[in-house]
Amino acid sequence: MTDEPAENIGGGGADATFGAGDPETRAEAVVDALGDIYWQKAYGGREAVPCLVRTILSQNTSDTASQPAFDALMERYGEGDLAAALADADRETLADTIASAGLYNQKSRVIVDAAAEIVADFGGADAFDAFVREGAPADVRDRLLDIRGVGPKTADCVLLFAGGRGGVFPVDTHVHRIARRMGLAPPDADHEAVREALEATVPAAKCGFGHTAMIQFGRDHCTARAPACLDGPEACPLFDHCDRVGVDGGTVVDPDETADVA
Repeated sequence: MTDEPAENIGGGGADATFGAGDPETRAEAVVDALGDIYWQKAYGGREAVPCLVRTILSQNTSDTASQPAFDALMERYGEGDLAAALADADRETLADTIASAGLYNQKSRVIVDAAAEIVADFGGADAFDAFVREGAPADVRDRLLDIRGVGPKTADCVLLFAGGRGGVFPVDTHVHRIARRMGLAPPDADHEAVREALEATVPAAKCGFGHTAMIQFGRDHCTARAPACLDGPEACPLFDHCDRVGVDGGTVVDPDETADVA
């Protein structure tokens, strides 16, 4: 079993051991198999505003590019109430601070506007943190989605990593690809449909771990253009769990391209 890499956005969390027993669904079997390869953790406990900012910075870029931007942002603005500091931040200065994350002008606008909204509606970072931890999950998710620039994956990451909510399975590019390729969701499912399928078939306590481990599996084995299974069954540790939708011999296509094929 490998350690969770430090650059993974899901870093942190508490070590956990999920109960042994026969999985009730194929999706749970896949998550259990990932647990034999990678870490098993339960997530939660991160502060909500830094988690939101960190996830915004990660959009459309890698963790290795966004982590230095987050570190620089926290060094400049992290003392005191982060929401208040970012709400008052000069956007050009903030953009320069987070330049390594890419799309820094756009992200600086999103971060400043989100922080201003948090200050206006909640009074600051502490009250927002309490809302994320204690509010009804559906209400928290809806409120996060009302913030400009916050999409479903970002909202779900805040619910999971800050709120510590069970049953939340954020869907990024890796999860979207792998769930459809393996047959855990319909081949033409969008990100929200994949999330609904996984949250319905993976036990709540395993969803957060399933999210982070599936991302790492996508990096290590199930890449978009060259999944390990192209080298044979022995090259992929989850080969026996996978329908290999869109993988035919040496040809790899998005599973959606197979949806209308009889």
